[in-house]
Amino acid sequence: MSSSMSLRGLSQLSLDAVSRSAIPTRSLMIAPQASCFSTSAARYANPTMKKKGMGAAPKKGVKSLRITKSNKDAAGSGKRPAPGERKAMRKRIVLSNDNALEVAGLQDLTAENALDASHQGKVRGIPEEAVDALRAVEAFKPRQGWSLFRRPAVLMRKETMELAQIMKKIESSEKSKKESKRIIVYGERMGGKSTLLLQGITMAFLRKWTIINLPEGQDIVNAHTDYAPLPGSQPLQYTQDTYTAGLLSQIVKANQGFLAATKVSAKHDLPLPLSKGATLKQLAELGAANPEAAWPVFVALWTELTQPGRPPILVGVDGLSHIMRESEYLNSNVKPIHAHDLTIVRHFVDLFSGKTALPNGGLVLGVTSGSNSPANSAIELSIAGAEARQSKSALPQWNPYKAIDQRAVECLKNVDVLKVSGISKEEARSIMDYYAESGVLRAQVNEGFVSERWSLAGMGNIGELERATVRLRV
Repeated sequence: MSSSMSLRGLSQLSLDAVSRSAIPTRSLMIAPQASCFSTSAARYANPTMKKKGMGAAPKKGVKSLRITKSNKDAAGSGKRPAPGERKAMRKRIVLSNDNALEVAGLQDLTAENALDASHQGKVRGIPEEAVDALRAVEAFKPRQGWSLFRRPAVLMRKETMELAQIMKKIESSEKSKKESKRIIVYGERMGGKSTLLLQGITMAFLRKWTIINLPEGQDIVNAHTDYAPLPGSQPLQYTQDTYTAGLLSQIVKANQGFLAATKVSAKHDLPLPLSKGATLKQLAELGAANPEAAWPVFVALWTELTQPGRPPILVGVDGLSHIMRESEYLNSNVKPIHAHDLTIVRHFVDLFSGKTALPNGGLVLGVTSGSNSPANSAIELSIAGAEARQSKSALPQWNPYKAIDQRAVECLKNVDVLKVSGISKEEARSIMDYYAESGVLRAQVNEGFVSERWSLAGMGNIGELERATVRLRV
């Protein structure tokens, strides 16, 4: 029933009730009908009245926003991170994933087969004792995909086997004239250069070499650690006691077996007393526990490691460009200190240039970085010259309008180079089969799929291949 019909029915009932009560009809006052909805309020509203929240824009220079915070909000509801906690989380490395599948038939590298050329193109596991040594020298990098798999394993690519053959040649050289090599490892970004250094350290550890690794060149020259001038040094050099003490601690952890079984054979002038008949481990621990004596202890330890009959030495540094230029440290005249004037860098540079020999043989590896590397013209010139010597072509002409660090050029003029390029399709098939057996790749690995992902990865860039197969789900 409509509203108008209801009102008429109500009015008729009212009139009937009035007539029954004998009240005169002409004395009735019936109110006029009114609509339930009205627009009068909006029609006759004051047009000048401002709506709530629609004020004029604030004047220039006047702050109109006032936000009051409670004491709880001001104090913050979360706990502030402790000093160094952010850095620890950023550098945190996970080497195992319990959710990944165990790869059946995965063979480990051993001391007997570490340098075997038959491993080329296959994935091999890293034994547990080598994992501890690699973690001690910080050979694992946070951005590498170790946390995706059950346990650490590496692809024995062509460049790995080239490095293995170099190490095999060093071991087989005559005792009277042990061979040593100095190599710059370079290549495209995410090509696996740091992983190649890790593989070299793994093979050296399994073959009982002595390992000394500078995990990041930037950490030596960025002025984040204390330094002091070395008394009596000409030209003036600077020690980094805290960094050197940490390096000695890494050397002890990575070479614990050899250092604990070898006694100090020479007499050294140390600022702290050393017990008679002490081992090399005790010598290194003395410097690790007392940073003020770290540099003299390191010099004494190096003298012991180069005594006749000692094992070969592998020295590696990642981020070579950072130590081939001026550092962030300042001298007394408030001028930058060249990285080669820092004692740790000076020691590595003398090894790289051949000024300091390795009488028992060894390998010095300098690895460039594609993602964190300042432009360095000296390294570019050295790489171009080394490639020209290896291919027996004309040496490149240097652009005189480019600034170049002559000290770096002098250090790198006789080094060899090892280029890390893309892996082959056969090697890509091998690593993708490993991904599939680990359960992180759910596609069928066939020839078409391998060719597609190999092409998408820039013709075999292993970092891009991992991104295109494991990390990217389409």
